[in-house]
Amino acid sequence: MRVFKMRKEDLREYLESLKKVGELWAPVRKGEKFVYDKIDDVDKVELKALRTILPPKKFFIPQRNTVLKYRLNNEYSDPVEEVPFRILFGLHPCDINGLLILDRIYLERFPDPLYKKRRENTAIIGLSCVPDEKCLGKSTNTHYVEEGFDIALTDLEDKYLVWVSSSLGDDLVRYRIDLFDENITEDDMKQYVSWRNWRDSQYKLYYDLTGMPDIMVLSWDSPLWEELANDCLSCGMCSMVCPTCPCYNVKDITELSSDEGERIRYWDSCMYREFALVAGGHNFREARAERIKLWYTHKLKSFGHEFGKPACVGCGRCIDTCPADINVARVIKALKGEEVKV
Repeated sequence: MRVFKMRKEDLREYLESLKKVGELWAPVRKGEKFVYDKIDDVDKVELKALRTILPPKKFFIPQRNTVLKYRLNNEYSDPVEEVPFRILFGLHPCDINGLLILDRIYLERFPDPLYKKRRENTAIIGLSCVPDEKCLGKSTNTHYVEEGFDIALTDLEDKYLVWVSSSLGDDLVRYRIDLFDENITEDDMKQYVSWRNWRDSQYKLYYDLTGMPDIMVLSWDSPLWEELANDCLSCGMCSMVCPTCPCYNVKDITELSSDEGERIRYWDSCMYREFALVAGGHNFREARAERIKLWYTHKLKSFGHEFGKPACVGCGRCIDTCPADINVARVIKALKGEEVKV
């Protein structure tokens, strides 16, 4: 990994240059919230943005996309999907860690060609952030990131430290090498260490994940799940905004007047009543409490058993979004017999 530094006043010029390389997407303000949007005017980029409404998974797993096209005579063809080269700027460490989890799901045992194509056609430029009262990254050890990005910027008040971790990132730096300085001094190092210590102290919400897989097993019949079910609306927003939720549904669509159709894939949620409904009318998770328990079991136990870490990256979106105030922090504290106010 190579490290440079950049003057703050040069960043917007650099972003303007990147627009000539590919589509530039970055956080912009939408009312009181933030969203990723295609950037035409770099002055609209929000460098101090908190979490975006939707995580960057939307760029790699579209909310709806065509998987294949077919004819009723059993012929089918893969869709020709034009995937432009994109540069995603401003991803926080938690969201980059979320993409690393999706990579495990979509690129390892059964590689998904559509996900792979989009991932390969995207440059990731991370940006450090200051946590608010809903951030949990320190709890999940996702408040820093060492991989999964091409370039990452650390805001040190008067400058940015620029971490380059890939050949693509190196190419993007060399594209405007005049804006970068590779002379990292001892004062720069001290400033970075001081910044890390200060940032770590800004986390107001913390929970201990120690022993959570065992606690989930022991709490299988806990009354907590029914208590949460009484509050839950089954709206599925927790799944939609979660950076690591991969669930989808597949549907074949054929017009009545045609022998052609398409198979589409779209976001789904295990919180929906219909998610586990099968032919014949049987529902494996009819009870809302069972669906809630499944969601948290996957986040805090099952994924960790398979991949060695929980499937929560501490972004705080479930805290920010759930209308019933059900979230990871509340559940963990309750299972441990602790009180939490979120």
